[in-house]
Amino acid sequence: MNESTSVTPVTISGTGSYVPEKILTNTDLEKIVDTSDEWIFSRTGIKERRIAAEGEFTSHMATKAAERALEQAGITAKEVDLIIVATITPDTLTPSTACYVQANLGASSAVAFDISAACSGFLYAMKLAKRLISDGAYQNALIIGAEKLSSFINWKDRNTCVLFGDGAGAAVLRKSEPGEGRILASETGSDGRHAGLLDIKGGGSACPITMANATDNLATLAMQGREVFKLAVTAMRQASEKVIERAGLTPDDITLVVPHQANLRIIDAISDRLAIPNEKVFVNLHKYGNTSAAAIAIALDEAHREGKFKRGDNIIMVAFGAGLTWAAAAIEW
Repeated sequence: MNESTSVTPVTISGTGSYVPEKILTNTDLEKIVDTSDEWIFSRTGIKERRIAAEGEFTSHMATKAAERALEQAGITAKEVDLIIVATITPDTLTPSTACYVQANLGASSAVAFDISAACSGFLYAMKLAKRLISDGAYQNALIIGAEKLSSFINWKDRNTCVLFGDGAGAAVLRKSEPGEGRILASETGSDGRHAGLLDIKGGGSACPITMANATDNLATLAMQGREVFKLAVTAMRQASEKVIERAGLTPDDITLVVPHQANLRIIDAISDRLAIPNEKVFVNLHKYGNTSAAAIAIALDEAHREGKFKRGDNIIMVAFGAGLTWAAAAIEW
């Protein structure tokens, strides 16, 4: 889908985020697996992550982030036309987490569904919602990235359990009025040939969890980190370059880059390859770890509320995730 064929510009009118209260530090993890704060931080840039409370689900976190985005956008839940939740950790396989969120919000007029694109999910949802609004199908959309990854972590695997956390972020999209910002360009892509590099093998129709395999940790995240790193840097750079070019921007025109928060080395590599200084790159990885589809959504909201950009500024968001998937967006705020 090419933005040049879209008639109506679409803007982001509000953002919101939520992270659980419980903090799990690197020092805490030293008591669980054979690791250290120095080992984790030097290799990832992560100091701590948030863990959902008992009885706190993906839909609960998504609802709280959505409420904050709606409040900032100045609309009520009943005015929402479309709800898309990007997640790989749904409350249930069916119904969708978006339907739970719809019920929680009282968004009785909205169409609600989930998408699964892992860490790229929020930007996938943004591209889809933008097109549906621009084409006239809906007046507005609530897009949410939300994950309870702590339910899908093997807490005995030091290579993965140190990386991930829980949280949710949201944004409200609507038609742009004259003088307002707009989504300038977006890019999405995937390459299923590399699906096995980052996956949860159990719990689906290919490998149901049974009494025989219940203790094999099949319903937990597994990752080949080195291979993922190489592919992530290349795909994120290329996706970013495409949206920058399509938006008619240069690196000097960009106020802020909001990258997926997975690994500080990946973020630094992207900054270097795009020739964008580190001070223009927003990072909150050290506080939350990798929250998959929620990561960019949380980072965007925090950057917005901290005044990292203002109306008229240009923002680049870029992500990479399991699938393998990647996505980028250029936005004039």
